[in-house]
Amino acid sequence: MSILIPTVPDSDQLHRDALAVLQPGFDGTEPPEWVHRHIAAGLGSVALFGRNVTGQAQLTELCRELRRENPDLLIAIDEEGGDVTRLEVGSGSSWPGNLALGAVDDPALTRDVARELGRALAECGINFNWAPAADVNSNPGNPVIGVRSFGADTELCARHTAAWVEGLQSAGVAACAKHFPGHGDTNVDSHHGLPLIDVAEDLLRSRDLPPFAAAVEAGAKAVMSAHIMIPALDPVYPATLSEAVLSGLLRGPQSAGGLGYQGLIVTDAVEMGAIADTYGIAEGTVLALAAGADAICVGGGLCDEETVLQLRDAIVEAVRSGRLAEQRLADAAARVRELGSWARQARFGAGAAQAAPVEPDLAIGLRAARRALKVTEDPAQPFLPVTERPYVVSFSPESNIAVGDETPWGVAGMLAERFPGTRSRSVGPEQAEEAELEPLVAALVAEAQGRRLVLVVRDVHRHGWMSAALRLLLTSRPDALVVEMGVPQAEPVGALHIVTHGAARVCGLAAVEVLTGQPSVRG
Repeated sequence: MSILIPTVPDSDQLHRDALAVLQPGFDGTEPPEWVHRHIAAGLGSVALFGRNVTGQAQLTELCRELRRENPDLLIAIDEEGGDVTRLEVGSGSSWPGNLALGAVDDPALTRDVARELGRALAECGINFNWAPAADVNSNPGNPVIGVRSFGADTELCARHTAAWVEGLQSAGVAACAKHFPGHGDTNVDSHHGLPLIDVAEDLLRSRDLPPFAAAVEAGAKAVMSAHIMIPALDPVYPATLSEAVLSGLLRGPQSAGGLGYQGLIVTDAVEMGAIADTYGIAEGTVLALAAGADAICVGGGLCDEETVLQLRDAIVEAVRSGRLAEQRLADAAARVRELGSWARQARFGAGAAQAAPVEPDLAIGLRAARRALKVTEDPAQPFLPVTERPYVVSFSPESNIAVGDETPWGVAGMLAERFPGTRSRSVGPEQAEEAELEPLVAALVAEAQGRRLVLVVRDVHRHGWMSAALRLLLTSRPDALVVEMGVPQAEPVGALHIVTHGAARVCGLAAVEVLTGQPSVRG
């Protein structure tokens, strides 16, 4: 009698493949010992965040150290430009974000900006960027996309997504279109909960998918999944964990209604509330891989060796128990390694000699930010440039996790550089709730007496407290100058109203040029 012995995957290869599909982060500006150890054991990617970056020289050395064990290592970062920057987390971005580029609507400019941003990343050793956001911001109240989108028009988003992908990848950095199949029509931030998009499939296909189809056509090396529930596509699982969405809609042949995508699929961070609070990060990881994801992003919030071991072991156990097919994991790991090989060859070429890096042209970002400005003057209040120290009030809504609260924004600091003695005050929702608005506004008006008043807002249409404070201030000071650095949904107000379409440093600089009538030294 013959005995059937089940096939057991090779343990060493299984562990290597399980590590290959993880994209973990870590704390600090130097690689911890455990990161080196796991790269040597098969880890295919690492993720960098603002906490890992203090400057270009430090980041360059960090990337060099990370590649010590594996020259094909993918080093990923979330560098959208605009409001979401890790490369310039301490100062603000040198490149305007998507909404500013969409407002200009010049795909050649978008391609140029993305190319120069890509050169800045490549110069430091970054070869994988979780950008661009291809989401159509169809819901103006969206708390997490907003200025990260090129706009609310599908075709505009499609042509600029393609241009951004082409520009970035021309610098040898892999682009990652996100958040598939579209995070624009949500009113919940998936960092905190599980958003629901309950619309017909036909609307999703006509409104949300074209930018991703354009990214695929442009050759995007990666696509990131969204942690969103779309019952029309899958009534059980969110997109990140849905075979219907990843293997069907994204990977499926065009003849069957899919996008025919064959590149890398990476999840949004599995420690985000939408997954972690519903499935847990280990179960979410296994389900995502089974559904068709190739790489698991983790480390924005969880960034230790224990997390890596937990996810590695969960993957290994899922294969051994039959919950995750061995071939599915092997295919996913192969895609990660193939992308790492592409990135190395894109930078170094087929030969052994390293190509000389091309320095980015930083002036392009400021030129783009200038073109993105929309300036409205009140005929009843003739505008005169600010020529001496003003009083600046910045209304600061709570930052979403993608943007973070480490990066400075606004115009107060730039005006203070030009006019020493400038006074400024930041007002948040807590202050507006703690005190009656009228006394708060009266205090601001009193403090601004004898000075030009500059009011800086961000998504004023989404914040009732901010809108009310702005209205009261303008009643007392109709000569005030208003700068909107978010999504411009509210009507222009003030003696001068400037829309920057984003809060990147260059967007603020372009606004200051208008406020003062003085061009910047650079640009």
